[in-house]
Amino acid sequence: MGETVQKPTVPEQAGAPAVESTAKREPLLEVDHVTLRFGGVVALNDVNFTLYKGEILGLIGPNGAGKTTCFNAMTGIYQPSEGEIRFRGERITGKKKHHITKMGMARTFQNIRLFPEMTALENIQVGADAHHKTSVLSALFRLPRHRREERDGLEKAERLLEFVGIPHRMHDAARNLSYGEQRRLEIARALATDPVLLCLDEPAAGFNPAEKEELLQLIRKIRDQGITVLLIEHDMRLVMGVTDRIVVLEFGKKIADGLPAEVREDHRVIAAYLGVPDDDAA
Repeated sequence: MGETVQKPTVPEQAGAPAVESTAKREPLLEVDHVTLRFGGVVALNDVNFTLYKGEILGLIGPNGAGKTTCFNAMTGIYQPSEGEIRFRGERITGKKKHHITKMGMARTFQNIRLFPEMTALENIQVGADAHHKTSVLSALFRLPRHRREERDGLEKAERLLEFVGIPHRMHDAARNLSYGEQRRLEIARALATDPVLLCLDEPAAGFNPAEKEELLQLIRKIRDQGITVLLIEHDMRLVMGVTDRIVVLEFGKKIADGLPAEVREDHRVIAAYLGVPDDDAA
């Protein structure tokens, strides 16, 4: 018999809306038995889960569990060794990153990837360009279609800066924004691509408690706009407070998939976070 193990101090779920039965919901993203190898290292091992339209799904696990690797496989950075990924009913395994973006999937990164010398407004306009259709020739001669798309992109950027709460930093270079403002700007740039699915990779990293609460409210606002959210996050209070459902990875393998209250009580999850064997946590 192992020692008595105390459960991680995970708060009760607060404020996340109830989710109807998955049997009645429309699958948006399907990760179908995906395995990803780097030489002899198995980064993802037969990972299988479905993200349903309109939900906020948390993807959690200890460091090195394979969460960001899974994001990278979904967004075209890595190609699975086995299995496939479907988005909006279409197989996206093997598709280029820009094709996946145009299909309606956007993401942020653990390490902020802004254009530091560009203004906040210009950074978002780069995201808006993802759906522009003007040719190089049209841009060169500033033909009417190019001018119209340029004007629409500017208006969208202004709206998104307002939406994420930093309109007053519109004309400031990204490098001059605070860390929290840069995180918000990166989310705004991802939203500029008009996603139906937004993937957030540890958006609360480095935030203080007040900033985390503001982020929680922003994620809910994003879902209220009809955008499905997939969230990687280490802060369990935020995860439990905003997600509808949680998938847990450990060493590249899925060990749990369920409602926050169910995951919080799962002995495999407790063992993964506390570093004790499953049979001792049972």
